[in-house]
Amino acid sequence: MAEVVWRPDEATIEHANATRLLRASGEASWAELQRRSWQEPAWFWPRCVEDMGLEFSTPWQQVVDDSRGPQWARWFVGSTVSIAHNCVHRWAARRPDALAAVGLGEDGSRRTLTFRELSRDVTRLAERLVELGVEPGDRVGIFLAMSPDVAVASHAIAHVGAIQVPIFSGFAAPAVAQRLEASEAKVVITQRDSSRRGKPVPMLAILEEAMSLAGSTADVVLAPFELDTQPGTLPALDVDSEHPYLLTYTSGTTGKPKGVVHVQGGFLVSIAREVAYQADVHEDDIVHFATDMGWIMGPWTVVGVGALGGTIVFAEGAPDWPTPQRIWETVENERVTALGISPTLTRALLPHGDPTSDLSSLRTFVTTGEPWNPDPYRWLHENVGGSRVPIINCTGGTEVGACFLSPTPIAPIKACSVGGPALGMAMDVVADDGTSLVGTGEVGELVCRAPFPGMTRGFWRDPEKFIETYWSRFPGVWVHGDWASVDEDGFWFLHGRSDDTMNIAGKRIGPAELESAAVGHPAVREAAAIGVPHEVKGETAWIFCCLLPGASATEAEVAAHVADVLGKAFKPDRVFFVDALPKTRSAKIVRRAVKATALGTDPGDLSSLENPESLESIGAAVA
Repeated sequence: MAEVVWRPDEATIEHANATRLLRASGEASWAELQRRSWQEPAWFWPRCVEDMGLEFSTPWQQVVDDSRGPQWARWFVGSTVSIAHNCVHRWAARRPDALAAVGLGEDGSRRTLTFRELSRDVTRLAERLVELGVEPGDRVGIFLAMSPDVAVASHAIAHVGAIQVPIFSGFAAPAVAQRLEASEAKVVITQRDSSRRGKPVPMLAILEEAMSLAGSTADVVLAPFELDTQPGTLPALDVDSEHPYLLTYTSGTTGKPKGVVHVQGGFLVSIAREVAYQADVHEDDIVHFATDMGWIMGPWTVVGVGALGGTIVFAEGAPDWPTPQRIWETVENERVTALGISPTLTRALLPHGDPTSDLSSLRTFVTTGEPWNPDPYRWLHENVGGSRVPIINCTGGTEVGACFLSPTPIAPIKACSVGGPALGMAMDVVADDGTSLVGTGEVGELVCRAPFPGMTRGFWRDPEKFIETYWSRFPGVWVHGDWASVDEDGFWFLHGRSDDTMNIAGKRIGPAELESAAVGHPAVREAAAIGVPHEVKGETAWIFCCLLPGASATEAEVAAHVADVLGKAFKPDRVFFVDALPKTRSAKIVRRAVKATALGTDPGDLSSLENPESLESIGAAVA
């Protein structure tokens, strides 16, 4: 059983936003507040909005309207709001000279924007968009590397009530074209070039090729922006709380990516709640997340940190280049207080040794994307954070617009856990027949039994697919596609995607458990486990491993180690050694690409892969 690795001290509790909210609520404990938060949404969400200081220009008449069913619930009904106002312009009035954004180039350059300067640039770019014919509801693409220009572009689009379409900055032209065509973008904001691992990335040339492929006639606006001729006087447009804000595409296992729609009111409140009470970000905090605007954690950072008046540090390029110490040096140099890092990136950094930088500014780690392995988790907690920085390991998804489950700094945390339900989330773990497994320790489907403000308002022009994907298994219940469990102490754990789960001789196991066992071998750096058909067992495991530099191991040794950890029934049928595993730029291993390559089947959409050449190594190993 996992042990408690974090217990908050009095100073942490007193400083935390979560403590302020808890005391104002009158509830006796965080667990009681969480329970009431989803049972009584009309009581909770107004208190949450008030506590965070978010501003709706027109008050709502009803907190939630689910008369069309939970699938199509509407929130803050009748209100108007502006994300640009909440994240930029009101802070320009309150804290004009405070840093809003810092941009770090791969070449060592550094650029800053105060809230006054950010507000000025957002307003001027908004005026430029209006000159190009952008109206409320029009789609505007963002194809930019991570820099302050991302914040300017994102908020300028919201300023005029248009819908932003963030496109992963590492996409090739066909993937960009697919998103331009699907969204019918009227304008695309990009840059001439960026840099990745010391190599130039011709962003504008890629976009122009994509536009040709898509037959797009979109106007192009280039960053850095030349806006001195704009007056900078256009007020931010207040829109209905249900007005679309974000259209972001997720890579599907088959067919075209899904277009996920988020709205201004629900996205603002959900993301700000998460950054406030989970990441514990305050006005004077500095946040850096190793991510991209093409992933949900990019908008999470831009909206959540902005709404709370914090500073965002953007870093062009890879977090481990030109040296593996880059991310730690960023923390020291910028005095980062909240660092976003994925489990896979942590595993990649671990072999390079402990950080040599001063990390004393850190107060929280925020991790997401996949289940943890125990050894990298402990390294991050003990060696990097000195056992004094809680790991806020949250899980949700692009469609959730926030997180289902997360720890909070004011409560104990068990190693590798995802804490418990986030505020306002009616979470459960269920068996195949829908009965709850909470508290039994058994693994089941992660579900949500009630709607929530950050929930997607459906897939772009495909409502039937949205219902089929999330609402078709149990009536009125969101089935997310993750395996989870809740132990006897009430701590929740994630076990991977339910469609990745293997059934070996009648025993169900997630790939994360097999991978953790393999990584426990002293020679293995990281691993990906897949299930393959087996005549006798029905399914068996293959594990693809990357070894540590200079290390060696045999297939039999790693297989035996896995069997020693999990039992003989789970001994992998094959172990393969490869140079690299396919990953997204956010360092998430794409298991379906591994499985499809190994079995010679259709891998689906691979446009998110940063290193597609890794599939050749996997194919060669199997052959």
